[in-house]
Amino acid sequence: MKAQHSKAKLETVEPVGNRVLIRKDEDKKETKGGIQLPDSVEIPVLTGRIVAISTQVDNDEDFSLRQYDRILFNPKHAIPVDFEADNQLFVVPIEDVVAVFRKGK
Repeated sequence: MKAQHSKAKLETVEPVGNRVLIRKDEDKKETKGGIQLPDSVEIPVLTGRIVAISTQVDNDEDFSLRQYDRILFNPKHAIPVDFEADNQLFVVPIEDVVAVFRKGK
C-alpha cells in the first residue's frame, strides 16, 4: 500500500479588478534628524512595494506598474490582508496609487 503524501500548498493572494497587492513599508520610529520617537508616536508611511498586480491592471496600457515597484498610496480604501501575524499586506485600488518611485536613467 502506497502512502499518500499531501504537500502543504502555499496560500497566495491575488488582487482582482483594478487593484494591486502591496507590502506597506514600516512606520518610522525615528525622525530624519535622528530623534527617537516613543512607541505611542509614529510617522505614518504611505509607501510600499507592489507584491502582485491584478490581471486587469497588468493588461491595461494606462498603468505602467510592475511587481516590486515602490509606490506612494492613499490608505483610505486600502484593505488589510490578514495573512500572517506580522504582515503589512494591503489590497489597494489602482485609483489610490498616486505615484511610482523610479530611478533616473
